[in-house]
Amino acid sequence: MWCSGFDLLDAGPALLYRKVEWSFYLWGVMQDIPGVMSGMVLTGHGDLSCLEWREDLPVPTPAPGQVLLKVKAAAVNNTDVNTRIGWYAKAVRGDTASGLSGGYAARAAGGGSWSGSALTFPRIQGADCCAEIVQVGEGVAPSRVGERVLVRPMQAPKAEHGDLPLVTFGSEYDGGFAQFAVTYAEDAITVTSELSDVELASFPCAYSTAEGMIQRSGLGAESVLITGASGGVGSAAIQLAKRRGAHVTAMTTPGKAGDLRALGADATLNRDDVVPKRVFDVVLDLVGGPGFPGLVEGLVSGGRYAVSGAIAGPVVELDLRTLYLQDISFFGCTRQKASVFTDLVGYIERGEIRPSLARTYDLKDLRAAQEDFLSKRNVGKIGIKVSLD
Repeated sequence: MWCSGFDLLDAGPALLYRKVEWSFYLWGVMQDIPGVMSGMVLTGHGDLSCLEWREDLPVPTPAPGQVLLKVKAAAVNNTDVNTRIGWYAKAVRGDTASGLSGGYAARAAGGGSWSGSALTFPRIQGADCCAEIVQVGEGVAPSRVGERVLVRPMQAPKAEHGDLPLVTFGSEYDGGFAQFAVTYAEDAITVTSELSDVELASFPCAYSTAEGMIQRSGLGAESVLITGASGGVGSAAIQLAKRRGAHVTAMTTPGKAGDLRALGADATLNRDDVVPKRVFDVVLDLVGGPGFPGLVEGLVSGGRYAVSGAIAGPVVELDLRTLYLQDISFFGCTRQKASVFTDLVGYIERGEIRPSLARTYDLKDLRAAQEDFLSKRNVGKIGIKVSLD
C-alpha cells in the first residue's frame, strides 16, 4: 500500500523521501499479520504440564523503538528449564535434575526467575530466536522490514525494567516460543548466512554465554578445561576456545568423547575422573556441584575460573586458602557487553564456527523436546521449528 495525497512530481526531495519511507512502514503493517497466533506458554513454576499450547494468543504490537518478529526457529536451553522448575530461587539448594518433577515450584514463589523477581504468567519463553522483521515501531527505520535477524538474548534493561541489571528475552518479557514476538530494534541483529533458520537459532543463548565466559576470563592460546562439554554451552565453548588457539580438554562421558573431539577438543576427561592438579590456565564451568573443589585445584597459580551454570548443584565447598594462596581469579558470567553478541554474529557470517544441532522438534512438541534435552543423551542443541513456511 502506498501513501496518497501527494503529487510526487511537485514534491521536494525531503518530502519524496518521507513518502517512500512511509510506504515501507505501511508495507510492513499491511503484510499478512494475523490478530492471533499459536505458541507455547508457561503458566507457572512446575513440571512439563505447566507448558500449554495455545492458538489464541494476541500478536504483539511493536512499541516505539521495537520491531515485530515473525519467528522462524528457536531452541531449548537450560535457562528455560531452570525457570520452569523454579531452580533460580535462593531457597533451592539441589541440582536441576532433582526439581524436574516440579519439586522446586513451592520454593520459587515470589522469586523463581534468574533476577530473583517474580515472573508474570503466562509467559512465552524461548531465549533463542531466528526471525524476520515484519513490522517496525515508531522511531525504527522502515527499511528494516524483511531483515533476517538473531535476537540478543541478554539485553540491557530499557525503561520498563530499569530496576534490573539485565533483561533476558523469554524471561522478563515474551520470547521465541510463539509465531510472533517483539524486541527492541537494537537487540535484533541482522545476520547474513546460508545456514538454515534452525541452525542459526542454535547460536544465540548458548554461544553468547560461552563467548561471554571466554571474553571475561581473557582466554587465549592457553590450556582450558570445559565442564558439561556435550551440552549447548559446553559444545559452543569448545569451538569458541579453539578459535582463540586454546588447548581444549572437554569433561564428558566416554560415549560422547568422540563427538567432542570432532568439534575440536584436543583431549577429554571423564566427568567422574580426578582432575589433575595445577594443569589448566582457565576452567569454564557449567556444572558446579560436588566436583567444584577439584576444578579449582586443577588451576595453575594465577589461573582463572569462570562459571555460568550449576546443573550439579549451586552450593559448593571452597577452601579459601586455595583461592588466595594460588592467586586464583573467579568470574561469574551472566551479563554481557553488547559487543559479545555482535562479535558472535561476525563469527557466524565468516564461517568461523558451526552449529552443533542434535535434532529438531516442532514448537507444538516442546514438551517432548525438553524431555529429550533433559535425557542428556545428545551432543549440542535441540532445535525448535516455529514457522510453518
